[in-house]
Amino acid sequence: MTQLFGWTLTDPAWLLLLLALPLVSRLRTRRARPVFVIPFASRWAGIDDARRSPLATVAATLAIAAMIVALARPQRIDPKEQRTQDGYDIVMAIDISGSMLAEDGERAGRRISRIEAVKPVIDAFVARRPNDRIAVVAFGGRAYTLAPLTTDHDWLAQQVNRLHVGLVEDGTAVGDALALAVARLDQPARADGGRRQGGFVVLLTDGATNAGVTSPADAAALAAREGVPVYTIGTGQSGFVPMPVFSEDGRKVGYQTVQSDLDEETLVNIATATGGHYYRAEDADTIDTAFAAIDRANPIAIDAAAHRRGVDMFPYFVWPALLLLAAAFASAAPARTEVPA
Repeated sequence: MTQLFGWTLTDPAWLLLLLALPLVSRLRTRRARPVFVIPFASRWAGIDDARRSPLATVAATLAIAAMIVALARPQRIDPKEQRTQDGYDIVMAIDISGSMLAEDGERAGRRISRIEAVKPVIDAFVARRPNDRIAVVAFGGRAYTLAPLTTDHDWLAQQVNRLHVGLVEDGTAVGDALALAVARLDQPARADGGRRQGGFVVLLTDGATNAGVTSPADAAALAAREGVPVYTIGTGQSGFVPMPVFSEDGRKVGYQTVQSDLDEETLVNIATATGGHYYRAEDADTIDTAFAAIDRANPIAIDAAAHRRGVDMFPYFVWPALLLLAAAFASAAPARTEVPA
């Protein structure tokens, strides 16, 4: 884009055609018989070239110039406006360990795994929170940032869709996941007296800690010091659950019964220590209920991106150009003469 007299020209290359107008005028003066700026205009007007009006030539030339400027698409740019909106900073730490394959849920009469039950609920949670900045930490034996804090929820939904068992090493590193989630919220501008404002963590897991370098208690203490509430969700049914068995080529060949090893006591302690809340979710409905309850956290003001709005000004050149062309043809038309009877 090019700035011109405070306006922005979207396609400034068209202005090069203005340089051709003096050249056309120069060539006309060197002809033995002058011509109109617009080829064959005299024939359209029904008059001879020699009888053209100087006013018609000037009007036609100005009309062409105005059309060229219109093709360059001039725009008036409004000043930048910074908007604020109420919202939260949320990090969701989602367990994608091997135990999330346990098929102890049901949807539409079909048995589904825990990860299948969780993903639509996360999608719905994100969809109903358009003003929030949301991040996703995926964890198994180690924790990884799948998506940083963002308001681009379409892109975030694509990242959530990538969640599957096997994406990271197997295991359940609850402490590492929580520590990484708190680190994702480490923004001094959002702190007041050293405590994070308007941010919290949602930690969803179905197992007990058996991996990682940070203990859940240490991670909870870190979150408490930073002022970050942690809402914990323990998912999956208690007791023995069906776990699918796969062949070497990845085909499901049957099931085995395994003991669910959810450590509810640790999840309750994390929530209590940080000022959050623990929810028990055995199926998709209760998972959704847990996320709905978390909606009641307090909002803060988040700066939205600044926008600059461009207003197209080309109509202000097109309409005068059409009027000038009409004037050119009108002034060039031959006067009617009375034919004697």
